[in-house]
Amino acid sequence: MKRALLITLNEVRLYLQDKGDLAFSLLLPVVTFALIYGAFGGSTLFTATASIVNEDNGAYSTLLIERLDDINGIKVELLTASEADAKLERSDLLLVLFIPPGFSEALAEGRPAEAIFKQRGNGGQEGQILASIIRSVAEDMNIDFRVSSQVKSFLEGTGIPEGEIDSVVAGTLGAERDNPTLSVKEEVVGGTGDLINQYLPGIVTMYVLFALTVSSQVIVEERRKGTLERLLTTRLTAGELFFGKYLASVARGFVQTVVLFSLAYAVFQMFTPASFVESLFIVLIFTAAAAALGMIIASVSRTPDAATWIGVVFTMVMVMLGGTFFEIPEGSVLGTMSKISINTYANNALRTVIAEGGNLGDTVMALVIFAGVAVAGLIISRLLFKAVPGGK
Repeated sequence: MKRALLITLNEVRLYLQDKGDLAFSLLLPVVTFALIYGAFGGSTLFTATASIVNEDNGAYSTLLIERLDDINGIKVELLTASEADAKLERSDLLLVLFIPPGFSEALAEGRPAEAIFKQRGNGGQEGQILASIIRSVAEDMNIDFRVSSQVKSFLEGTGIPEGEIDSVVAGTLGAERDNPTLSVKEEVVGGTGDLINQYLPGIVTMYVLFALTVSSQVIVEERRKGTLERLLTTRLTAGELFFGKYLASVARGFVQTVVLFSLAYAVFQMFTPASFVESLFIVLIFTAAAAALGMIIASVSRTPDAATWIGVVFTMVMVMLGGTFFEIPEGSVLGTMSKISINTYANNALRTVIAEGGNLGDTVMALVIFAGVAVAGLIISRLLFKAVPGGK
């Protein structure tokens, strides 16, 4: 066992000294997560820019723009008519709202007024959603006009000034908008709206599995060059050599995870001290299972290229079935197939501890599966691993 540990320590030392390996193992997952986080913004809220040409510049056109700008996720961009036409012509924009002259004057006099959508084709999916939001805001303003008109008709002849009526009606409707009697809230079902909790566990497990399975090419290369055979001429036994390589893979994957989770702890504050330790323990057992699978790949591959491609394909299948980038519905064909992916159990276990406030007791099944895969993988790979490696 002592000699096996010495092999492990040497392999880890070489890994930490290899800047290329470190960059792949540590920087690439960080960059991947940063790109995903930047693309989706960490929010499930619809976001869009409303491009508007305001040729009226009156009170009611200004009110329409202000109400749009107050909606979460909507940013208003004011353009001139020539700028809007040019961008529509170049397809830089697919939909623009034009507010014509006299818009506010017509509304003030109680006459119908309309704004115009100019669009290319169907305006695109974002444009269609944005158009629906703008119509909703316009309809709210229309309701305000109808309410004000009805109140004035009811109070006609009472001697109350119209300005006072307008002020009271506007204040009442504004208070209702700020604290509506009927409201709609967002509730995420079957997942999490927090992008960090949703994607980070999957990205970590993906790169741990990828690094460990692809690193099997190193063992294949050593076997082809006769390095392993020369080591066996020393006092090392085949079992010690095999187990040392296995522990080196486990240590490598675990070091990678400690660094990534430490960064997540410092930057996103997504762990409690207890959940941090529990998450590391889950990944340690997962890494043991992944390393055993990597040893199987090393045992069956005859060339480094074969080991690399087997590792890549195997990792991608496990990642896709593991629900790393999208949720897999329970009861579906894909959901049934996902049961064969160890990433499924790793991702679920980490999300249970990190996002749902669970503990190791809630992840026992996943830990048992990882332990079983590790033991079975070691036995299978040891049987496939030649006692005296060599030859092509």
